[in-house]
Amino acid sequence: MITLNFRSKQSYDLIFMMVKFNIKKLLVGFLIVVLVVVAGAGIGVYAVWHNEISTFMSIELLRDRNDEHNDGAVYAMYVKGGFYLDEFVAQGGVSNDRELIDFVTNKITKGLIQMNISESDIGCASFTATSSDGDALFARNYDFSKTNTMIVFTEASEGRHATISTVDLQFLGIDVEQNIEGFMDKVTTLAAPYAPLDGMNDAGVSVGIYMTYQGEGEKAVPTNQNTEKPDFTSTTLIRLILDYADDLDEAIEIAQSYDLHDSANTSYHYMVADSSGRSAILEWVGNDDASDNDGSARELVVTYNDDDAHIGEIEGSTDYQVVTNFIIQPGYYDNSLTEDKKGADRYEKIYEELNKTDGIVADENGAMDILAMVGRRTWDNDDENGCTVHSVVYNLTNKSVLWVSNENYDDPNAVFEFSFNE
Repeated sequence: MITLNFRSKQSYDLIFMMVKFNIKKLLVGFLIVVLVVVAGAGIGVYAVWHNEISTFMSIELLRDRNDEHNDGAVYAMYVKGGFYLDEFVAQGGVSNDRELIDFVTNKITKGLIQMNISESDIGCASFTATSSDGDALFARNYDFSKTNTMIVFTEASEGRHATISTVDLQFLGIDVEQNIEGFMDKVTTLAAPYAPLDGMNDAGVSVGIYMTYQGEGEKAVPTNQNTEKPDFTSTTLIRLILDYADDLDEAIEIAQSYDLHDSANTSYHYMVADSSGRSAILEWVGNDDASDNDGSARELVVTYNDDDAHIGEIEGSTDYQVVTNFIIQPGYYDNSLTEDKKGADRYEKIYEELNKTDGIVADENGAMDILAMVGRRTWDNDDENGCTVHSVVYNLTNKSVLWVSNENYDDPNAVFEFSFNE
């Protein structure tokens, strides 16, 4: 009886060990399956979003906010891949902000996360000049209100240029009163390549956008052409020029090949320049400001720096150009209503300074000094834009950038330099 019980205990122990071993094998097998599934999902996510993940991980804070000076934060982002721009062009662009948002959302987040892109009351001033070494310079102030900014770098690919551009993150829906916070804000900034306000490519082509207040109404009437041409919106024109234009002529050809649809229920014009020293102001206009209330009837007028005697005596006698926030075409405004010419005071001040040296400045810092003279924190503002958010000088000859945050011209921590040669 004792022997029988002893043998039974051994049998039960053996069965228990076998069951325990099999459960362990099952658990190990299950864990392996889970790990394979997770790894497969990770590989799948990376295969679909590897460029977006690399771009997401590149975001860095260059300068923190300073609320006492109305300074937003400054970020940099290095975009990996082509951000679907070739597909954007192939589909014929978009004719409004909603279509642009849908395109960016569907391509970048595969429809999982909603994004936003818009524009608003952009003040600003730009001019071209020549350095004492003969370099072609494109200088720009971006006037607005306190906001966070991102400097966006994109890489070259077949048929496309590497670019440096500046984006106001408020136009992507980022809260102006706080820094980029968390995952969702960073995902939202992936749309930044489609919202540049100014920039330069590695061929030495530079472009900027400026509000024009055309037609009736507080924000005026947006240009809204409707022909058989493909379409672009305000900032996507800048993106196409930066990525595809080899020189000024190609930039203008791009602008002439599309219907323009201004964003944010207002109107804009543009300045473009290249490394040859040539530049042009691109304006979509009707007959005159009083009757320019049909955005679909406007046509593109290109004013070149070396063919602008019809604009005025000072413009015709110089080869540099200045642009602020009014249409430069003669006869567009009633001369008795000078208040309609927004930014005319800054326009005249910049020309006054450039005329002292026939448009030659010592270097990028000399051009930056002129931008500082019309910075909005010190200039007698003629509109509600109380801040110059960034000042930038693009050297189109050596493909370098001098960039200053929020009029902190004397603070080395607010001054940044970039170059395509590095």
